[in-house]
Amino acid sequence: MAVDDFLHTDPLLHSNGAHANNSNNKRNINFVSLAKWVLKFTMWIVFLAYVALFFLIPTDFGTELYADWTAATNGSLFGDIGSMLLLYSAPIIFIAFLAVLYLLISGEDQLQLQEKKTPRFRLWTFPVLVDGPLGVVSAAELIGIILFIVFVIWSAYVYTVVIIGTLPGDSTPIEKSFFILENLGLRIGTIGLYCLAFLFIPVARGSVLLRLINIPFEQAIRYHVWLGHLTMLLFTLHGLLYVIAWTMEGHLLKEILEWADIGVAHLAGVISLTAGLLMWMTSLYPVRRNKFELFIYTHQLYVIFIVFFAFHAGHFIFCVPAGGIFLFILDRFLRFCQSRKTVDIISIKCLPCGTMELMFPKPANLRYNALSFIFLQVRELSWLQWHPFSVSSSPLDGKYHLCVLIKAMGEWTEKLKGNVLNSSRADLHLQPRTKITASVEGPYGHELPYHLMYENLILVAGGIGISPFLAILSDIFHRTREGKPCLPRNILIVWAVKRSNELPLLSTNDMELICPFFSNKLSLEILIFVTRESQPPLEEGQVHEATYSSPLVSNSNNMSVLVGTGNNIWSGLYVISSTLGFVILLYLLDIFYINPYDISPWWYKALLLVICMLASVFIFGGVVVSLWHLWERRNAAREASMDDRIAVENMQHDEILAHKDSCQQNFLSSANTYYGSRPDFKDIFGDISEKWGCVDVGVIVCGPPSLQTSVAKEIRSQNIRRQCNHPIFHFNSHSFEL
Repeated sequence: MAVDDFLHTDPLLHSNGAHANNSNNKRNINFVSLAKWVLKFTMWIVFLAYVALFFLIPTDFGTELYADWTAATNGSLFGDIGSMLLLYSAPIIFIAFLAVLYLLISGEDQLQLQEKKTPRFRLWTFPVLVDGPLGVVSAAELIGIILFIVFVIWSAYVYTVVIIGTLPGDSTPIEKSFFILENLGLRIGTIGLYCLAFLFIPVARGSVLLRLINIPFEQAIRYHVWLGHLTMLLFTLHGLLYVIAWTMEGHLLKEILEWADIGVAHLAGVISLTAGLLMWMTSLYPVRRNKFELFIYTHQLYVIFIVFFAFHAGHFIFCVPAGGIFLFILDRFLRFCQSRKTVDIISIKCLPCGTMELMFPKPANLRYNALSFIFLQVRELSWLQWHPFSVSSSPLDGKYHLCVLIKAMGEWTEKLKGNVLNSSRADLHLQPRTKITASVEGPYGHELPYHLMYENLILVAGGIGISPFLAILSDIFHRTREGKPCLPRNILIVWAVKRSNELPLLSTNDMELICPFFSNKLSLEILIFVTRESQPPLEEGQVHEATYSSPLVSNSNNMSVLVGTGNNIWSGLYVISSTLGFVILLYLLDIFYINPYDISPWWYKALLLVICMLASVFIFGGVVVSLWHLWERRNAAREASMDDRIAVENMQHDEILAHKDSCQQNFLSSANTYYGSRPDFKDIFGDISEKWGCVDVGVIVCGPPSLQTSVAKEIRSQNIRRQCNHPIFHFNSHSFEL
């Protein structure tokens, strides 16, 4: 009877335990959701207050508030510099701190896929401007652009009114002209200073701020370009107005060469502006496109620009952009630490169309998603050049490797292809092969795999732009087979290529091998447009052979996990420790050097401020990075059979490659190929509207600007004249343009 009682009551105990676990899980989920909401709300409040500050400062009300703030905080720990840092830099750093907490709380549960019953428009994915010089601009981006334009016009108007109102009444017309020019130059420089406060935030590749709002570096770089043009235009006007005023007064050379201890150092400003103009001129599209190396090399003058700007403005004014610059230094130091490690290329496949597939070893805990990209430097080719490439493999393809596709299109990629082919020929003749190593930065990209959040996907590629879509397809097929969160059910691929010899790229991943009978679970349609061939080549039925080169690496050097997107805990500790270190160093400097020795020159105090920023990152942040590196090595050592696993994966990879080649034609035969024509997006999107009905459709484009413009224009047209039973198209660009 006791046994029967036990048998009868045991399930009840399990049931109660399950009930308790469910209750605890729900409680935890509710707590996490509440904490995330509070953090997000706080960050929005701080950000809106920070933006409002820039609009208020030029007004009389803002001037009074600023005076009250200075009076209230001037006796604080760091005096006047503390007031400025708290007002202009602390909000950005505080938001970064909250972003670290937000990412830590979110953890791996960020991918919460919920099918939406009613499609809706989104500001970030609704293209508004498509034909202008800014490229494709979404509604959200347009709001940001308008906000900056309104700020510049508003500030210029208010400052002009102030200048006119303070004109000395008893002065001559020439003296009034000097007064207007110098004061207008000062105020325009102030507006440029406020733009500079945001300039470096978009180029911090692994920044917690970009990860927080899920904007990858490849898209954020556009905002840096726009802000850079605006900032340099304002600074150029600033300097030009002073030059005109000094020329009219007759002491131009004297003023330009002046380096004052108290106040602004003119010569430092001239040096900073000269460096800025060189960067600006070489960043213009014609120069950047035709002389990319010149653009990259001159852009390293940003160090001169920042340092001499600090000398020019002084410690007090340099506090305005210090927050954004500090976050950039944090990112730059981490990138430097990661890129010092060399990575062995463990497998290379060279396709007939001139495209190479490179496989890199990586640790199992290095996180990325199918829309990530990496920066590569091959030291056998150049010690200075870094090139970005989209990842062509899914994280689910293997724990210990990552692949990229590289098409030989420029001088650097042609050299790489030549090295690969020479290495392959050396193998055939039993000669020593050329070892190819690389330094890697990244992976970077979207914090969330947004390609998994649409039930209906359209992937539009031009040429090698198919590379990230191969990763997307592999990711979706793996998830479908393994039952992991994945919404896509209807997928349309539109691929435009110049020549048919590029078609084997589509078979780099064999979907039937990844997910057998995938057609029962997914609807996949492929439209291929071969634009420069009017008919199929005679050898169309033959499989194109690929050249393989698999360097014999006995002890593969993995990619480093020292990257801002790699580990939320370590990257958060790095940001927090560096910031606290900056405060500590600033305090020690103030107590033991500046005050006892009565240091007064503005430019020298600005130099000390910059040194504190750098030292805090190198020393305090460097300690965290060193511990992070030791933790990485310890994890690698703990995986005793890692090399064996990599070898197994490589062997499996070779088998998969062989299988891909054998069934390449079968996969391509399922695609509809059109020769001598380009995709008609009006017809394509029109057919989709009738076929898929009232749903959200995610459109991801990877290709040249002309392709993006064509797709964005049609999406805008379809959305504007949309009927109630038609889908809403969401434009997403995955094209990397420096």
